[in-house]
Amino acid sequence: MSSLPNLSVTQLRQVISIKEKIEALEAELAAVTGGEAAAPAAVPVGGRGKYKRSAAARAAMAAAQKARWAKVKGENDEAAPKKKRKMSRAGRARMAAAAKARWAAAKAAGKNSL
Repeated sequence: MSSLPNLSVTQLRQVISIKEKIEALEAELAAVTGGEAAAPAAVPVGGRGKYKRSAAARAAMAAAQKARWAKVKGENDEAAPKKKRKMSRAGRARMAAAAKARWAAAKAAGKNSL
């Protein structure tokens, strides 16, 4: 839609005529309903209207988010850092022996990869 200053005289006359018809219809509607005609509802251009939360809900959400970040960053006093798990020498030896056995079987079958 072009702005009003850029319209021709004919187009401006049409705009005025349509506006007068709208005003007449609103007055007729007010007479039928017995009250004033309601102003046209503003339609949001894009998206939904702003969803409002109570102050208590926002505070609870902020506290929960801070707790989540503290957990991620490790700033929580309650949870001690977990110790790194170590594999025993015997366990490592068993894994190495199993890997060697798999590779030996693969080579015997003539494969270059598992």
